[in-house]
Amino acid sequence: MAKQGIHPKLHLITISCSCGSSFQTMSTKDGGYTVEICSACHPFYSGKQKIVDTAGRIEKFKQKYKKADYSGKK
Repeated sequence: MAKQGIHPKLHLITISCSCGSSFQTMSTKDGGYTVEICSACHPFYSGKQKIVDTAGRIEKFKQKYKKADYSGKK
């Protein structure tokens, strides 16, 4: 049998994301959390990739390697 009075109390809290979504969960911390990225806006879960191309790095990479053939065929 588990000991009485040694476990922390759980509170219902709200977790808010910078994208605007929020959800409720249980935590030992009383209050709430603010996160930068959640399952609603994370690229792995949402399927939407957010690419910030500064100074054209992606285009430079494509130009540098556009002639290279990495398919393994000779």
